[in-house]
Amino acid sequence: MPRNLKITLAYDGADFYGWQVQPERRTIQGMLAEAIERVTGERLLPQGSGRTDAGVHALGQVASCAIASPIPARNLVKALNDVLPATVRVFSVEEVENRFHARHSAKAKTYRYRIYRGEICPPHLARYVTHYPFPLDEERMRAAASLVEGQHDFTSFAAVDPEKGKDEEEIPAVRTIFSSRWERQGEELIYNVEGNGFLHHMVRNLVGTFLLVGKGTLAPADMRRILELRQRSAAGPTAPASGLWLVSVKY
Repeated sequence: MPRNLKITLAYDGADFYGWQVQPERRTIQGMLAEAIERVTGERLLPQGSGRTDAGVHALGQVASCAIASPIPARNLVKALNDVLPATVRVFSVEEVENRFHARHSAKAKTYRYRIYRGEICPPHLARYVTHYPFPLDEERMRAAASLVEGQHDFTSFAAVDPEKGKDEEEIPAVRTIFSSRWERQGEELIYNVEGNGFLHHMVRNLVGTFLLVGKGTLAPADMRRILELRQRSAAGPTAPASGLWLVSVKY
């Protein structure tokens, strides 16, 4: 009888075209599927907690799949890491209830966005942060971040998903943000956000808008107006993918 597995993994997304498998493109989902097939002989597509975009990183992505192989879960960790590239690491494999699904069972996700504020960005950080050495009012950005906490319609911060099929059902844009805050850690300005779900490009669009607040183009209170307008054109530009990290998923 097939076993349902919960796989927790991390990856450097800089050299991948995101999570979702795509023809003739290197993706995390595709790479994990190939590794599972090499180890177990079974061809399947592990389902992730959500799709990270090209260039986005993860510290705690979660995937699930059902396999017939009798290989013990603890042995699968080593076996998968032996065939995966060094930029993708499986940290744990657990046997879970059949009803568990990496995406449908998720209760909350935490994302982090890293901005390097120093004049010169060290080369070893360039793939993992967004470099912004220009003046910013960080207190205004902190004030703006708190205004998106709670339940809101985030249409203004959602990009049209180019990978979404025409026949797919429209996903409501209402989400609940449990925590939204900026903090300083040395030369980095870091945005941490936890919510029950996120729309396509939502975190990067929020960050792009917060940067406009920091530059003085928008006032912190404008965040409420932008939410109410429910128009993508009302919000700021999409921040680069390099600074975004999926930190963890709660179930």
